[in-house]
Amino acid sequence: MEIIYFTLVAAGLYLFSNWLLNRIEIARGKRFEQRSLIFFAIIMTLTLITFQLINLLQRTPH
Repeated sequence: MEIIYFTLVAAGLYLFSNWLLNRIEIARGKRFEQRSLIFFAIIMTLTLITFQLINLLQRTPH
């Protein structure tokens, strides 16, 4: 079941990161030259935080 959670979250993070990058570029008024690098930084940060939260929530109390 864990793999399903991670897969769904990863798809959601991809869509959210793309949306967020587009919003930043619209506010800026033009596209970034290194768009893929900025996208990578956004999705990597969100992924590390989110996956850590999932792991914390799935731990069973001892």
